[in-house]
Amino acid sequence: MFKADGTESANAYSISEWWLEPNTKGPGAHCHPEDDVFYVLEGTMSFLLDDQWVEAPRGSFILAPGGVTHDFENRSSLRAGVLNFSSPGDFEKHMPDIAEWFAQHPPGDAVS
Repeated sequence: MFKADGTESANAYSISEWWLEPNTKGPGAHCHPEDDVFYVLEGTMSFLLDDQWVEAPRGSFILAPGGVTHDFENRSSLRAGVLNFSSPGDFEKHMPDIAEWFAQHPPGDAVS
């Protein structure tokens, strides 16, 4: 769910909300030129930053600088959510491709 998109921010940033069910993988390891900042709203998310996994409980901030391989997944037994800030903005233009990828690759079980 987008809270603010590139149009609203003159492409300075995009803000989106992501929720994962228990023991669910996220989008898979990827990198892009935009910086991603994640704020954990609920539960605990596991974040891959370069080659290291970090456990981030509710209230944590995680920075994935542009060009750094990153991923997130919910390895816990409770639903977890994050607020994601992407800078610069206009991230939402990628959502049709992302939705198609998830349709072809449904989230699997996360590593515990």
